[in-house]
Amino acid sequence: MEICTIDKLKDQPFWVIVLFTLGSLSILKFSLAFLKWAYVNFLRPAKNLKKYGSWALVTGPTDGIGKGFAFQLARKGLNLILVGRNPDKLKDVSNSIQAKYGKTQIKTVVVDFSGDISDGIQRIRESIEGLDVGVLINNVGISYPYARFFHEVDEELLKDLIKINVEGTTKVTRAVLPGMLQRKRGAIVNIGSGAAIVIPSDPLYAVYAATKAYIDQFSRCLYVEYKKSGIDVQCQVPLYVATKMASIKRSSFFVPSTDGYARAGLRWIGYEPRCTPYWPHTLLWALANSLPESVVDAWRLRFCLGIRKRGQLKDSRKKE
Repeated sequence: MEICTIDKLKDQPFWVIVLFTLGSLSILKFSLAFLKWAYVNFLRPAKNLKKYGSWALVTGPTDGIGKGFAFQLARKGLNLILVGRNPDKLKDVSNSIQAKYGKTQIKTVVVDFSGDISDGIQRIRESIEGLDVGVLINNVGISYPYARFFHEVDEELLKDLIKINVEGTTKVTRAVLPGMLQRKRGAIVNIGSGAAIVIPSDPLYAVYAATKAYIDQFSRCLYVEYKKSGIDVQCQVPLYVATKMASIKRSSFFVPSTDGYARAGLRWIGYEPRCTPYWPHTLLWALANSLPESVVDAWRLRFCLGIRKRGQLKDSRKKE
């Protein structure tokens, strides 16, 4: 039957043979891509994070994705250094983790990333001295209270966006990296955003998206620089997650809870330099890439204008 089919194909015009070959190659390429996607999302084993070191440092651990990572890392048996600005919230999270995972050692460091970062970084260096810090989760970050045009971003918000999202992540990494280099092992996870990578633009969130684009490129460069030194650097790219920052209260199929995202995030540590760990997000990423950029831009602008309108109405009610 196969010989007959090949013989029939030889009798076809050249352009039919070309189209058949291209179609077969396309099907093969799609099949291989699908098999790889299925393997990395559902079958590939997670790495043993303890091999990187016995301690993990998490910034922004009192809420959202950072809190989810803190609990999941403790579940894996790692000790924690929790870095945040609110000492009461740090204490509450520490107590909750230790109540659930009693053997976990926890150190807290109070750092206001919108304040004196240099002083905060010095406290981090002192707290990690002599510790085998193998995993760093750079999660700290802020966004806009709600969507707004660039000229509507006030000076205080502009300063905080750049200082917390860019300077904070950069300087914490610089504080932790030397110990990893000395031990020749480590994993650095920087939390990016689909606003900078999945969609072509994020109008009305321009500065936030730009800071996350910095995180993406920063991560990729460090991945190349330190891969041969035994240090795995990764930018994780979440889309919407049910957090206060995203103003989403309930999780759903496409919007995971913070714990759901963190569980997925841990499985990807040590692999690709850029990833979106929660697999339904990969479907949205594929959809965004399949559409013309102009279509995605127009949809995103309309969507964000709606957020801006609702935010302005909320502000006006507060002033009344």
